[in-house]
Amino acid sequence: LSLKFGDVGNLKGLVIRFLLTTSYYQLSVQNWFSLHRLQLLYNHSIQATFNATRIYAPASYSYHCEHVSSLQRYDALLIPSSANDLSKLWEVTFTDFQIQGFNIQEGHFAYAKDCASFFSPAILMGLVMSLILLLVLAYALHMLIHLKSLDRHYECKASPAYFAQGKDNDIGDEKEPLRSSVNESYELRNQQFCKIYI
Repeated sequence: LSLKFGDVGNLKGLVIRFLLTTSYYQLSVQNWFSLHRLQLLYNHSIQATFNATRIYAPASYSYHCEHVSSLQRYDALLIPSSANDLSKLWEVTFTDFQIQGFNIQEGHFAYAKDCASFFSPAILMGLVMSLILLLVLAYALHMLIHLKSLDRHYECKASPAYFAQGKDNDIGDEKEPLRSSVNESYELRNQQFCKIYI
């Protein structure tokens, strides 16, 4: 597949050539096409050649990518084929790149297989944060399940309290003489104490 631009500045007869191949894969039971090589031609000779990596799609689909470039910041899908030629002097970047080499119908691209990975850095960070929150929640539930409740058992028993007879006899209704002796003692009938077991 050749894109011919003609004369651009000092470049005479600029052509960008895409070499596409198609193969049949038994696992997917269909044909796939891939971009094998990219060539830059001007002045009627090949000036730079780049090997393409990870640019493929089913033959009935097209391939789409936001950036196809030889630069590392765009993931460098185009790699100079040799250190001896002029490829390293070129920086090639296609923006909103879409290509389809086979089974083109009515001059329109078919459904596109996008180059975006299912595990982009943002998605991975979201998965990691979700895992951390899940672990915190599991730990909190574990602590709640094993939390011991405070079982309080109250046991109230009537206990006599003995007081020596004093000068005040105001609580005569609540006192009952225990024995007749010189030092009289009295019992408070409604005095109670409680034991709390925890």
